[in-house]
Amino acid sequence: MPQDDNAVSPARGTVLVADELIIPGGTAVACPAADVVAGELRRKGVPAVRGPLASGDGLDFLAVTLSGAGGPSGLGVGAVRGDHDTWPAARDALGACLAVVRPRRVLLAAPRSFCAGVERAIEVVEEVLRQRGGPIYVRKQIVHNAHVVADLADRGAVFVEELDEVPAGATVVFSAHGVSPAVREEAERREMEVIDATCPLVTKVHAEARRFAARGDTVLLIGHEGHEEVEGTLGEAPDATLLVADAAEAARVRVPDPARVSYLTQTTLAVDETRDVIDTLRARFPDLRGPGSDDICYATTNRQEAVSAIALEADVVLVVGSANSSNSMRMVELARRHDTPSHLIDDAGDIRPEWLAGAAVVGLSAGASAPPWLVNGVIAALSGLGGVAVEERRVTDETIRFTLPSALRHRDQ
Repeated sequence: MPQDDNAVSPARGTVLVADELIIPGGTAVACPAADVVAGELRRKGVPAVRGPLASGDGLDFLAVTLSGAGGPSGLGVGAVRGDHDTWPAARDALGACLAVVRPRRVLLAAPRSFCAGVERAIEVVEEVLRQRGGPIYVRKQIVHNAHVVADLADRGAVFVEELDEVPAGATVVFSAHGVSPAVREEAERREMEVIDATCPLVTKVHAEARRFAARGDTVLLIGHEGHEEVEGTLGEAPDATLLVADAAEAARVRVPDPARVSYLTQTTLAVDETRDVIDTLRARFPDLRGPGSDDICYATTNRQEAVSAIALEADVVLVVGSANSSNSMRMVELARRHDTPSHLIDDAGDIRPEWLAGAAVVGLSAGASAPPWLVNGVIAALSGLGGVAVEERRVTDETIRFTLPSALRHRDQ
C-alpha cells in the first residue's frame, strides 16, 4: 500500500504510535489508547511520536480490540511502527495495554477541574497578552499545572522564579498563590507595573494574618513548608507567625502566650487532616481563635468530597493534576485513606497499564488547576482499552465567579 499523505515517518530509534490507522480503502480507524501506549514507551526510554499509520506501510505491530462497555460495539485499534532496535519496547508497550483490555465503568467526580480562582488567574494572563501582546512576565507558575503553563508560554508569557529576572519597568503578573509584602515592595522599587492574579480567597487569608498579628496573637499557619501560598502568607507577619505542618508539630509548637494564639490554614489542604491539626491545637490552647469562615477554599473541599463519593466504589482512582499541585495531591491521598489505590497523572500518557489490571471501575477526577480537556483525554484513552460507560457523581454545584483586577477591567473603557 502506498505511503499515506498524512503519515508520520519516525526517526531511527523512535516509535510511531498510531492515533488513527488507515486501513485498505482509505477508512481511518481511531486509536484512542495511543497516549497510553506512547507513555509506556517513554517510560521505557524509547521516544514516541503520534500520527496516522497506513496498515500496509511497514507496520510492525498491530492490535485490534473490541470496545464498548455493554459488549462489542465498535473497533478500537492500537498500532505502532518502529525499527529493529525499538521492536522489543514497542511489543512490550502494546502488550501491556492489551493485557488490561476490558469494558469499564468510569465514575466521574464532580465538581472537578478548574475553580473560580484558577479561571480568573488564567484569564488575567490571557487578557494582558490580548491587550498588550507578549512578552509579559509572570512570577512563578500562574497556577500549578504544566499544560496551562506551557500553553501560556507558547502565547508569549515568560515565567520567572523571582523579580530579579524581570526587566525594570516591565509588566509582571503575580500568580494565583499570592506573594509577600516584600515581593510587592521590590516590584514597586523597580517601577514594575503589577497585575495581581492572587486568588481572592488567598487574599482573605493574608488579611487575616495581618489582623491576628495586629491584635497581639501568635499566628499558627497550618500548611506545607515551601509552598508559594504559604511563603506569601508567612511574609504578612513574619515575626508573629509560626508554620505548623501536621498534628505532630501542633502537639509540640511553643508560643510566647498560650492565651493569645490564632490559627490560619493554607487554602488547599486536606479537610480531614487539617481538622485533626486544629483539634490538637485547641486541646493545647483553649483560647485558640481562628478565622470567621474556613480558610480551606470551597473548591478544595468540594473536590475532596467528590473523590470520597467515588473512592469506596472504585477499584482505582485517577486524579488529573501536576505534581506541584497541592490540592491535587490531597485528593490522591484522600482516596488512599479510603483504601483505594490512587494515582496522580498529568495527562492520559501517565496512565500505567498495570494500574488498570483487574479494575472494572475507575474513579476519575481532576485538581482545581487541571484543564477539563485533560479529563476528556483520559476518558478517551480508557475507551481504547475496552470501552467505557461514564457515570458522573456530583456532590454539589459551583456558582462562584471572580472578576478581573480593575486595571484590566477598565483598560478598554
